[in-house]
Amino acid sequence: MKIMITGAKGFIGQNLTAELRNQGYQDLFLVDRDTSEEELKRYAHQAEFVYHLAGVNRPERVEEFTEGNVDFSDTLLALLRQSDNKAPIIVSSSIQAELDNPYGKSKRVGEELVFNYGKETDTKVMVYRFPNVFGKWCRPNYNSAIATFCHNIANGMPITVNDPNVILNLVYIDDVVKELIRALDGNEFNTGKYCEVPVTYKQKLGWVAETIESFRESRQNRYVPLMSDELTKKLYSTYLSYLATDNFSYELKMNVDERGSFTEFLKSEDAGQVSVNISKPGITKGQHWHHTKNEKFLVVSGEGIIRFRKVNDTQVVEYPVSAQKLEVVDIPVGYTHNIENTGTEDMVTVMWVNEIFDPENPDTIFLEV
Repeated sequence: MKIMITGAKGFIGQNLTAELRNQGYQDLFLVDRDTSEEELKRYAHQAEFVYHLAGVNRPERVEEFTEGNVDFSDTLLALLRQSDNKAPIIVSSSIQAELDNPYGKSKRVGEELVFNYGKETDTKVMVYRFPNVFGKWCRPNYNSAIATFCHNIANGMPITVNDPNVILNLVYIDDVVKELIRALDGNEFNTGKYCEVPVTYKQKLGWVAETIESFRESRQNRYVPLMSDELTKKLYSTYLSYLATDNFSYELKMNVDERGSFTEFLKSEDAGQVSVNISKPGITKGQHWHHTKNEKFLVVSGEGIIRFRKVNDTQVVEYPVSAQKLEVVDIPVGYTHNIENTGTEDMVTVMWVNEIFDPENPDTIFLEV
């Protein structure tokens, strides 16, 4: 299928183009400011589907709203009409088309141009009034509060929240792209006159700002954001995309002694924490048991033995472990346990525990195996 995408270098256009190519679509006619009239005319003649994503939302002159959101649409529709091309058309509009400001008026006029064209030519047209779209590759300090917050916070710059109680209507770029590609296959989410992305969010501006701030702090406290919350998960992915290329990594605090080291890696309010334990050859660590706290050990380098003894029992159970055979060992409650490095090199163990360590209630009772 030959697919035309206007506004191909824009935020939505870039993401849509990347995913279409990922799904095997190769005949993409990408239209941007540098596209010549001849190229546009040829694309309009050959296209079998049109994504009309081009538009103006932050111009230097008010007149540019009409030029970008009305005049260009009129030109594109005229070229399609001249070619007698009845390719289906998707148009990206905005929920601000309901407002009586210059931007909203221009989007509303652009919508009506497309609806009238559809009726006159018996062409399928789909108009999407998008709320605030966020995600990777969105331009910061332009017209997206989330892009600005993510960029500024990730790069140590201040943000401004004028009214934390303002409600944002949000949609994630991946959900937008999924819907646009479903529409390509004739499975658009149609609610009547307009089409919609079925997955959207409403959240306070203050909550969004605080949540993105917490992502930066997670490097210090090692807390993983709440990934069971879909909006938080998508905001975190967006935030990471704004990190400077020399700021992808961060150090962890290693607790080092003559036996090796112990380093906390990740913490989660609902899923415990992950740590990395390094033991020197011949070293035994552990010698304790828990009432409720439970763990999983995974040796990823070296070799050793994990020993268990049920409290008030004498039988010792041994589990040999080695990086040659990755195997998770559960550490049940009520068993005192230790782990010994029986090799000649450092033994590295990834350890998960179901709850974050609480010094007021450590639930760790010393008892040799």
